[in-house]
Amino acid sequence: MIAGILLVLFVCGLAVTSAQSAQPSPNIFAGRPKVGERMTYRMKGINDKWRYQVQASGVVRKDSKENLIESYTWSHLVSNGAAVTLPPSRARFREVLSIDPGRPPSIPNLGAAPPALIGPITDLATFYVDLWLATRLGGKLSHAGDHAHLNLGTPASWADGRRVLTGEDAVDFDFTLLSVNRVAKFATLLVQHVPPAQARVRFPAPWMRKTVLGTPNNWVQVIRENGKFVAAVGVETFDVQMKVSLENGKILSGTLENLVRARERDCRDAALTSWDAPRPLQISRHVEISLQN
Repeated sequence: MIAGILLVLFVCGLAVTSAQSAQPSPNIFAGRPKVGERMTYRMKGINDKWRYQVQASGVVRKDSKENLIESYTWSHLVSNGAAVTLPPSRARFREVLSIDPGRPPSIPNLGAAPPALIGPITDLATFYVDLWLATRLGGKLSHAGDHAHLNLGTPASWADGRRVLTGEDAVDFDFTLLSVNRVAKFATLLVQHVPPAQARVRFPAPWMRKTVLGTPNNWVQVIRENGKFVAAVGVETFDVQMKVSLENGKILSGTLENLVRARERDCRDAALTSWDAPRPLQISRHVEISLQN
């Protein structure tokens, strides 16, 4: 089961509050990789009982508007200790990511992605979206201890239309620049994804609006499984920490901690009007990425 993934389509007029003074500071996240550079990330993940390793290999290019983009292919998937061979049609899937401020993040076509890779694909995108947002904050994150909060609450989807029929979350962002190492030329950034005061996720059934933890629900999922519909709703948070190169803006390494606390029901109809007794649901995920070259 895939927990929430953050993919922001457009971020306009960012509503940012910051502990930084009004004095302008340089943007330490202004570095960019060069066209033609190749990057390989190793990803390890624990999603409840599922453990996996996978590799994403990318090359830096320019799009039609001269923005820098990185096009990734996925390979070397190991699921619970066993190597997985991807079908050739799925192996050709490309994930395009960017930290260029001129290119807003976009949702990849998950319908064309290998089902086993939807989690890794969207998790890698989460790291990039968080860093893209940090680059948009400019000098608000320049010194160790600088803090900024972004009120967004925009719904993001990880539904694939096959097994996951509905999958949405909505979060605000809380940024803290933990450290800046001028000698080793990297910064450590913490991005916490927190429930917004008013989450704008779409609930397929009225009963999903009832709060689970006393705060507005910001996570909803409906999956098709064994001839029934498993519907869940609750609260999700992320803690994303990454080391970023001050020279070229590359993510050198990162961790993602994701927790969902929810209530789920087995439903007998697609409208989710006929259900069994609710049960508690908790999803805990840990993801690590590291740049190999």
